[in-house]
Amino acid sequence: MLFLQLLLNGLQTGAIYALTAAGFALIFGATKIFHVAHGIAFTIAGYVFLFAWRADWPSWLGVLASIAAAMLFGIVMERLVYRPIQRHEGSFFTVFVAAFGVSIVVQNIIGMIAGRGFATVDTPLSFSAEILPEIFVAPMLWIALATAAVLFVALTLFLTRHPAGVALRALAQNPDLIRTYGLSSNGLSVLAFAIGSALAAPAAIVTAMTTGLNEAIGHHVMLISIAATIVGGIGSLRGAALAGMMLGIAESLALTVVDTQWAEAVSFLVLFGFIIFRPAGIFGVTQTR
Repeated sequence: MLFLQLLLNGLQTGAIYALTAAGFALIFGATKIFHVAHGIAFTIAGYVFLFAWRADWPSWLGVLASIAAAMLFGIVMERLVYRPIQRHEGSFFTVFVAAFGVSIVVQNIIGMIAGRGFATVDTPLSFSAEILPEIFVAPMLWIALATAAVLFVALTLFLTRHPAGVALRALAQNPDLIRTYGLSSNGLSVLAFAIGSALAAPAAIVTAMTTGLNEAIGHHVMLISIAATIVGGIGSLRGAALAGMMLGIAESLALTVVDTQWAEAVSFLVLFGFIIFRPAGIFGVTQTR
């Protein structure tokens, strides 16, 4: 029964990781920008929902505000941080330092405004009920899984059927071709940041309603997103989502053999294993000489 309980908990964690990792993978795949501040979009979205809940806003309005805040942060980062650096042909390290600096500043601002302890949104959806002997599940588990599934189906349809989605895929493969056909690579880059950041918002809302938030949670989200992107295969959206789900389940099931404080290390053991034995990831293409 313990194994089944941990598996169910892992599915919820995995859905959160899958959403955030897919958002990071979409941004990186389309723009080749290592968006280290992606975790801050998650943090901002979570706290906006928390403040909306405390202000007695309708739940749907809090969700919309959370998504809008995450998207706005992503767009601002693209327009005011990454694009000026790229315009001056800044290096990867310059982009990394700029994004990391923004992350630290925003994290401290959130800490000053909201406090530095854990904060949660307590609703009836957060409380677990016994569905089988010694198996407890909160409604948020099913909501998290359903949300992740719906969003991935919608994102897949957008990227394969909608002209803007097809253009995003083309931007990832051949930016020069985009300009040849008169499309705006800058506009598509903004779109990638908007959609990728928006994917972090539902994951942040689920986290706020289950394990809770603190101002530093974005760092963990960012590390997991990077790990899932590598494990899934650089450039593969489905790979990042699948790897995020796998890492969430692995973290949870690891509690059967290790203490709680070591559970998060399991994700990075999986990452190191892939780096050594399959560096291309699950859906990546192995380069041959």
